[in-house]
Amino acid sequence: MNLIETFSEFKAGKNIDRPTMVRVLEDVFRTLIKKKYGTDDNFDVIVNTTNGDLEIWRVREIVPDGEVTDDRAQVSITDALEIDEDYEIGEECYQELELAEFGRRSVMAARQTLISRIMELEKDEIFKRYSDRIGDIVVGEVHQILKREMLIIDDATGNELVLPRNEMIKGDFVRKGDMVRGIIKRVDMRNNNPAVLMSRTDNNFLAKLMEQEVPEIEDGLITIKKIVRIPGERAKVAVESYDDRIDPVGACVGMKGSRIHGIVRELKNENIDIVNYTNNINLFIQRSLTPAKVTSIKLDDESKTASVFLKPDQVSLAIGRGGSNIKLASKLTEFEIDVYRDTDEEIDDVDLDEFTDEIEEWIIDSLKSIGCDTARSVLHLSKEELIRRTDLEEETITDVLKILSDEFED
Repeated sequence: MNLIETFSEFKAGKNIDRPTMVRVLEDVFRTLIKKKYGTDDNFDVIVNTTNGDLEIWRVREIVPDGEVTDDRAQVSITDALEIDEDYEIGEECYQELELAEFGRRSVMAARQTLISRIMELEKDEIFKRYSDRIGDIVVGEVHQILKREMLIIDDATGNELVLPRNEMIKGDFVRKGDMVRGIIKRVDMRNNNPAVLMSRTDNNFLAKLMEQEVPEIEDGLITIKKIVRIPGERAKVAVESYDDRIDPVGACVGMKGSRIHGIVRELKNENIDIVNYTNNINLFIQRSLTPAKVTSIKLDDESKTASVFLKPDQVSLAIGRGGSNIKLASKLTEFEIDVYRDTDEEIDDVDLDEFTDEIEEWIIDSLKSIGCDTARSVLHLSKEELIRRTDLEEETITDVLKILSDEFED
């Protein structure tokens, strides 16, 4: 039995750079030598960097018989001739060691030490490699689906990645074997093992997808100034061009939406609004409320609030489904936005959809299911009839009636 056969599985280097592997192997075998001989001063450990072969040589000075004063550094001529019949006194005697000379228990201990050292190096390598790639897109195959997370196998490296449920988009439904894209969000240590966390909800994921689809962003001609998202529902992206000849919004959307459509599909039909960035806050707020058309805006710079006035038919567009549009516009502009109907006429009636910022959508759907599409159509019915026909709680109906009544009192 020799060293090459016993430690052959470590020849490949286990994804560790060659100089580091050589150093580890030398350290392990020098420890083995010290345990048996008390020192490693007169030993050469040779690691062939080409094929990974390992050799240990004992080097001693050849002295006449009976003059050996230190058997760790000297060998008698008689013993040297048994190793090689051409040796002479005064030369250095090279003796290749076999594993059997160290004993089975020592060899197994050295083997275990080597395994442990390599595992630690692999952990360090994974941690460093992925720490350097934070923010990059990664593609992997779903390996295991757990209650709170999914385990993904990196398609490029074969390493295991973690996709937590709270980093998944609402519409994500995957099965084992499916391919998933996301960005590397961070690298944690779990029980002394590196855990590479992926994300599909992080704003940077949308930024990287846009960078892949829009060459002008990758080339630096267009820059993404800010992204705000409600993952899987809606996103707003402010972009700016450094070249007056380039329309940043048009470039990001592409001909007939060709560039943005792929991103929308990847994000489970997330509605993405691309707007031109500007330092003119009035204009920026106006653009951020797209697709609604703003009539006028009153700003309070001190309190960072904006009162936005719109035609009655534009209010629901400005607010958006579940209030998503106005929430994202506020985040994008960093102004608290309040919308008001711009009309001098007495309000005759208002669609229920315009109350999504005050009344939850499922409640509005319940009212619509009994034929009530407007505020007045609800107010025309008694509280008791509304409770009976919608199966909504009395407290809920009371709150709804107050909100709708206040609208007409204002």
